[in-house]
Amino acid sequence: MEGRATPVPVPSPSKTGLVGMRGFTVIWLGQVLSLMGTAMTAFAITIWAWQVTGEATALALVGFFSFAPTILFSPVAGALVDRWNRKLVMILADLGACVATVAVLLLYLTGHLQVWHLYITGAVAAVFQSFHFPAYSAAVTMMLPKEQYARASGMISIAQSASGVFAPIFGAVLLGFVGFSGVMVVDILTCLVAVAVVLSATIPNPPVSEEGLKGKGSLLKESVYGFRYIYARPSLLGLLLVFFATNLVMTLSGTLSSPLILARTNNNDVMLGIVQSVSAIGGLAGGFLLTAWGGPKRKVDGVLVGIAISSLFVSVFGLGREVWVWSLAGFLAYLLIPVANGSSQAIWQAKVAPDLQGRVFSARLLIAQISGPISMLIGGLLADRVFEPAMMPGGSLAPSFGRLVGTGPGAGMSLIFVITGILGMLVGLGGYAFGEIRNVETILPDHVTQVGPT
Repeated sequence: MEGRATPVPVPSPSKTGLVGMRGFTVIWLGQVLSLMGTAMTAFAITIWAWQVTGEATALALVGFFSFAPTILFSPVAGALVDRWNRKLVMILADLGACVATVAVLLLYLTGHLQVWHLYITGAVAAVFQSFHFPAYSAAVTMMLPKEQYARASGMISIAQSASGVFAPIFGAVLLGFVGFSGVMVVDILTCLVAVAVVLSATIPNPPVSEEGLKGKGSLLKESVYGFRYIYARPSLLGLLLVFFATNLVMTLSGTLSSPLILARTNNNDVMLGIVQSVSAIGGLAGGFLLTAWGGPKRKVDGVLVGIAISSLFVSVFGLGREVWVWSLAGFLAYLLIPVANGSSQAIWQAKVAPDLQGRVFSARLLIAQISGPISMLIGGLLADRVFEPAMMPGGSLAPSFGRLVGTGPGAGMSLIFVITGILGMLVGLGGYAFGEIRNVETILPDHVTQVGPT
């Protein structure tokens, strides 16, 4: 048929063997350093913004503007990722985020930094980062065989969690020795190292599949193609809606974790750092577990059970009033997140052809996480305007829930944690009620390693 490519076999990534894993590991190590620097800056910004405003809403808005553009711009970014060189895209994404950090540093050094500046620079960095997820995911797909996808996701989780473990500790130490500006200088340096590492690595671009040829066209057509692709596959759409609902309820509480601890410890940044670090150690352990184990045979079980158990400990976090309870609950909650995310990533990487993953994964990112920015805004407002006043001594909710989470500063945010954890458990276990979701791996075939000309 005219316009159709004649399928020709190409070498499977598995035949690259150790070379493929070596290349991925090189990139991964650079990302570990970059994530560490970024997380230290985020920690410093949290402390600075809380000290300046003392409001959960301000921190929620920083999170919103640092996250929402990534989601909203992702369809266009995904279409461009499928058109462009993935290696170049990753470099530009890292450099863009680095430029935003430089802007914050200059504003701070000149004495002009205000909270609203963080909204703008966060949004700029987020636009560049919208390119990073689809480019990185598609690069992993081409560099490694299918049986290594879950393990690669485990390594990525290790990188993210390692930054969460050490960034609060190093960030707190650096704040004491070199101040806010010193932390950002370190962030900029680690970003440049990550760029240099990507420059030294080999990232193959995928050949064009038959499905990819059908999706080619104008930028607008390619930007919406990912949504059409997912909508035509109810199993992928259902799996995606599980994450949409989970992010909707979990981000409500996740945005409030730092102000909750600061409010209940009289602004003790050391205790905040301890809880964040121990929680991230849980994520680190989960990443190592997934890397060594490879996840359950039925990846969908890793998704749904992981979400349910993780949500359970979110509720336990809300019930806590001491650092050791927050730390233990945070550890156990984060332990299951890499299993859930990595299992989901392995499903998507196996089912979607590599040359479509930029568009499809960007649409996936938008659908799954568009609820996050909404929850960030709602969470701060609910905490400051509704739950915190209601859980003060004599407040409207204090008689009913005071014995459960206590009263006073932070109690309202604790109650939000309890409620969202229960809702998250219902979402995870509720996925089993739908055959399209629980049987996603058998309903959809894996993508075929037969492609047309590049």
